[in-house]
Amino acid sequence: MVIVVYRGTLKCWSVSMYASTFDQHFQRRFSLWSMKKDPDLESALSRNRRWMVNNQIKHIILRCPDQVASVNFLQKKFKSLDQKGKALNWLKKYPCCFEVYRENDDYFCQLTKRMKFLVEEEESVKDSLEPVFVERLAKLLMMSKNQRLNVSKINELKRSFGFPDDYLLRIVPKYTDMFRVVNYTGRRSSMEIELTSWSSDFAISAIEISAKRNGCEPSFSCSLPATWVKMWERFHEFNSIPYTSPYAGLSGLVEGSVEMDKRVVALVHELLSLTLWKKLSIAKLGHFRREFCFPEKLNVLLLRHPGIFYVSNKYQIYTVLLREGYSGSQLIGKDPLVLVKEKFGELMQEGRHEYNRRHYLMNLEKKRKKSVIAVGSMNKRRDDSKISSEQNDQEGDLGGIFDAEERRQFYQVLFDDEAK
Repeated sequence: MVIVVYRGTLKCWSVSMYASTFDQHFQRRFSLWSMKKDPDLESALSRNRRWMVNNQIKHIILRCPDQVASVNFLQKKFKSLDQKGKALNWLKKYPCCFEVYRENDDYFCQLTKRMKFLVEEEESVKDSLEPVFVERLAKLLMMSKNQRLNVSKINELKRSFGFPDDYLLRIVPKYTDMFRVVNYTGRRSSMEIELTSWSSDFAISAIEISAKRNGCEPSFSCSLPATWVKMWERFHEFNSIPYTSPYAGLSGLVEGSVEMDKRVVALVHELLSLTLWKKLSIAKLGHFRREFCFPEKLNVLLLRHPGIFYVSNKYQIYTVLLREGYSGSQLIGKDPLVLVKEKFGELMQEGRHEYNRRHYLMNLEKKRKKSVIAVGSMNKRRDDSKISSEQNDQEGDLGGIFDAEERRQFYQVLFDDEAK
């Protein structure tokens, strides 16, 4: 609460201005509120950011006619990718991924042959992982309140879970014993995928699988330094509460209770475990608040558990990572699809190295030309100085008039003759 004391002579607008300034300052402080920076996890986010941008460019090009996109078209799409600058400059940084050429005074872009091979390999891996995608989709529906989810909302996270772009046509109609598409309102935006049969084999969380493998009770793991004593005490206190499976019903749970918070933490943990990179945008998670019964301030709940989750505000986007999913900056237990996508990252790095090397040589050539010009200028000045010196020497041979002593004697004789 803010108490403002002012004299009767003060105008009301000054108080409102102060309150407005305070609100803006408070909101700014709250928006920047996040955990203590973890350099390794921040590095992982930075590396994934470049990959995500190029991956989206790849999908845009693949959807274009003949898989060729104009650079002007990609420039317009750059805004939706939260990218600044020129698309042409970005594409040229990755020559191993994107082939840029000019035609009729316009620039066009297509995937390189090596990139096309990776696209084919990725599609082959997706075909082999179809049973895994079925399980992931079933798990998402089983964790939801009514065992159904909006198609538009799933589309926001489909690439995080590795789903193919055409999962709605490739997977859902093929497994009618598990899924069906429904629309209870008639609106196009209300189309949902509903679970038609419950599978007890799928209703086991990653925490429960780990506990069964280790022969212990289901519990969370904490990835914090031993020096964080107070955080460890809070974690042990929270972990002492019996684990609630995210696949269990909500009966008997009261909103805002510790048991409900435990279930939400377990649910977010399971969602992150199902993703390829063990991370999700908190804003996109918030879109499922009704379906997964998330609290209104989900980020506040996640920040209370720094040993389980890491919350970052990198690129001004709140992202939550599963700490146990990383060792330093490296992902643990990589999905087969991630391994293929890492080849894409390696191709990006190779192209970036080639780009940097080329620019290094260009700058070196520029410096060499500048140094040649500078040396030529110095030699010219040296030659001009030598010529001037030689001219002075020649003028000195014309007589002794330029000698100081002889000049004095000359003027003395001259003036003496005039005096006579």
